[in-house]
Amino acid sequence: MKGELGEAEQLLHQALRLSQQSENRQAVVYTYSMMANVAFMQGQLDNAEKLYKATMSYLLAGDMKEDDNAILEMSLKLASIYAAQKQHKLALAGYEFCILTLEEKIAKQKDLPEDVLPAEEKANTRLLLGMSLDSYARYLLSINQLPVAQKMYEKALQISSDVQGENHPQTVVLMNDLATVLDAQGHYDEAYSCVKRAAELAKETQHPEEHMVLNNLAAILMHKEDFLQAKQVYKEALKQAQQKGDAASVQHIQEELSELAKRRKGSK
Repeated sequence: MKGELGEAEQLLHQALRLSQQSENRQAVVYTYSMMANVAFMQGQLDNAEKLYKATMSYLLAGDMKEDDNAILEMSLKLASIYAAQKQHKLALAGYEFCILTLEEKIAKQKDLPEDVLPAEEKANTRLLLGMSLDSYARYLLSINQLPVAQKMYEKALQISSDVQGENHPQTVVLMNDLATVLDAQGHYDEAYSCVKRAAELAKETQHPEEHMVLNNLAAILMHKEDFLQAKQVYKEALKQAQQKGDAASVQHIQEELSELAKRRKGSK
């Protein structure tokens, strides 16, 4: 993957030179945005930030509106860059800009007929809002702002359920994430209801991250002091993680099983 991204970066630099030489503005903008995405995926956050800003400047200079989904998607990536760099004020401002702008846009578009704005475009804007809420929630969870993170996850989950359906892989992930933030606040019964449903859906749909959902379910059962059930679920999660070759999850689940054994011993 790393080699492929490096190769893509070289090709994009060549494409940028050709675009600039031929003064093809549209090609320059497209190449900048692709270079930004590659830098972002490579973890070159400073470079990605500069490239996203350059792309946005080009687009806005070409009369693209500030609330265009392309601009908002790049604004969201900038917010996640600032979050990763622990630039709290910039991250907060970025997430709030994306969420508020998208909420206003959705409210304006709500009653527009199909011939003016296709349903697919409305759905895409709602899904972008869901992505923004999800990304913001993960950041809030990382800085221990749990009640606000819970609200963001609840909104993101509602959007994913409405637009993509309860069985969609992203809906299952969000359900699991909401359970995590409820569990972290000590709301064990609510967390259990949420993660139990996520585990059921993950099994029904053969979700690629079913073992992670089961791991979360087991952890919540342990916090509820249902040690016997927790052990059974951990063992199933471990089996699936081994089958999928997920070494990090295997190690984590084995550590959790050790913790469970200590808790069981201490409760006797």
